[in-house]
Parts: sequence; structure tokens; C-alpha cells
Amino acid sequence: MSEPVPFPSMETERLLLREIVDSDAEDLFSIRGDIALMRWFGSEPLNDLAAAQGLVKKLAGGRNLENPSTGWAIQTKDSPKLLGTCGLFSWNRNWRKCMVGYELAAQAQGRGLMSEALSAVLSWGFNHMELNRVEAQIHPNNLSSIKLARALKFVEEGRLREIGFWGGQYHDMLQFSLLRREWQTSE
Repeated sequence: MSEPVPFPSMETERLLLREIVDSDAEDLFSIRGDIALMRWFGSEPLNDLAAAQGLVKKLAGGRNLENPSTGWAIQTKDSPKLLGTCGLFSWNRNWRKCMVGYELAAQAQGRGLMSEALSAVLSWGFNHMELNRVEAQIHPNNLSSIKLARALKFVEEGRLREIGFWGGQYHDMLQFSLLRREWQTSE
């Protein structure tokens, strides 16, 4: 049996992107349990701390799936507090593509932190996973996320009608993609 691959922690100018661990559950619950923050996320808000603890275990186990995922905790270098997460998931190795997902605590928004985190994660995905395409599905009313995706050079491809169901209703999502060649010219 092969040795487990160490988690790919990364540092940016202001951030530490690290593995999500059990001690992050409370901070994760404060984000994923916030109804306002989760309204565009694509899933129901977490109900309690136990759900957040289960989510930590699920995120940690994502690297062992047939179509693996890697999720990073986002923190500033000067504080261990989890401010959000971002990750690459649903990796299709044959097609060299995956999805990107992310969320950030309300108090951390508007400071360019997610752009900084995703820039590192996207570079890692294109270089280490040998991706050619990264996809993002964003709710049409999530204007800040759409702005972020466009700033990172994602291209809007169209609307996926009623693809999601949460909060008791169906939701359209906008499909975005970023290709390796587009990322290389933006770096």
C-alpha cells in the first residue's frame, strides 16, 4: 500500500491555504449555517455543529474518492481562524477537468481574499492536476461571485435551467469555465 500523499498546503501574500481539520468545525458552521451566506451556495444551511463536524470529515475524505476533490481552509497568516473554504472537486482525470467551489465568511468579504486564494488553487490545479478546464456554476443573483469569476478570466457559457434545488425551490445556475490556455495568458 502506498504512502498517503501530504496535503498540498499553500501560502499567498496574505493567506495560508491548508487542510480543513476538526478544529475548524465551529468556524465552518458559522459560515455554512448562515442562511444569508448560503442562499446562493447550492445546498441547505447546516443545522448544527454536528453537521459541520460531519462536513469536515467528508471534505477530508474527498481526496480518496474515485473522482477526488481537494478542499482548502482559508485563513490569514496572522490568525488560525477559518475564514472560508475553496476547492477543486468532481475531477474527471480522463477529460482533465473539474469544478471549483468556494465560500467566505461575511466579515472577510470585500478584501480580495477569495481572489487571492482561488488564484493559488487554480494555478495548483492546472500545474499539479494537469487540468485543461475548470468549471464553476454560479447563481445568477450572486453578483459578487460572478464578478470574481470574470476577474479570474472565467467565461460564461450559458444558463443551466432549474439545475439546483435548495431552500424549497428550483434554481438556475450560470455555467462558467476557465481553460488552461486562458489561465496561462492571465498569469
